[in-house]
Amino acid sequence: MLICALAVAFLSACAGTQSRNTDPINDPWEGYNRKIHAFNMGVDRYVARPLAKGYDTVTPAPIKRGIGNFFRNLNYPVTAFNQIMQGKWQELGESTDRFLANTIFGLLGFFDIASRADLPYHREDFGQTLAVWGWKDSNYLVMPFLGPYTTRDLLGRSFYGYLHPISYAAREGVYWPIPAELIQLRSELLPLDAEIDAQYDPYVFIRDAWLQRRTNLIYDGSPPELDYEAMLEDFEE
Repeated sequence: MLICALAVAFLSACAGTQSRNTDPINDPWEGYNRKIHAFNMGVDRYVARPLAKGYDTVTPAPIKRGIGNFFRNLNYPVTAFNQIMQGKWQELGESTDRFLANTIFGLLGFFDIASRADLPYHREDFGQTLAVWGWKDSNYLVMPFLGPYTTRDLLGRSFYGYLHPISYAAREGVYWPIPAELIQLRSELLPLDAEIDAQYDPYVFIRDAWLQRRTNLIYDGSPPELDYEAMLEDFEE
């Protein structure tokens, strides 16, 4: 909560220094966001990407896949809580069955037994729950080290420390799972590096892709169609 409040206050102070505004509706703080994006890309270029490439090189594919499965399995408490908050009872049952199957028969999730049994993978977070409850529109926000968010999703992220096993372990002083998970996640994104580097404006590419993905998650893959006539009327005005 404090981080979110400080971020909003700082953004307000930076409002007069914006140099670009490619999406004033979703990204009114673009000047600030671009600066943080550039900082994050520097950290990624010199730290995160080399670590991910090294990990990708020395780790056999089955092991990487198993580690990814293990960390995805740990998302269950967060997903289950937010499925309850959203009244998604069928999805809650599927997520619970999936978690139990992978935990018991898949060696704590290392093997994805549930997918072979056609149990779908769902992922929910409190940012999605806030959107379902009515907070549909939220400003795009890039955070140092953490990357893309919206103010809504950053607020939702604050609940992870109470629900996600890795975040809970960090609160108890057990920090080693955090870099392991981050390196695993970054290695899964390595195939996208060439596409991002080829973009004329990587910032806009990442922002639009991230916002589109969040919209798809909020609407469970079926977002509402854009009202082009209304958009045209607004443009003409």
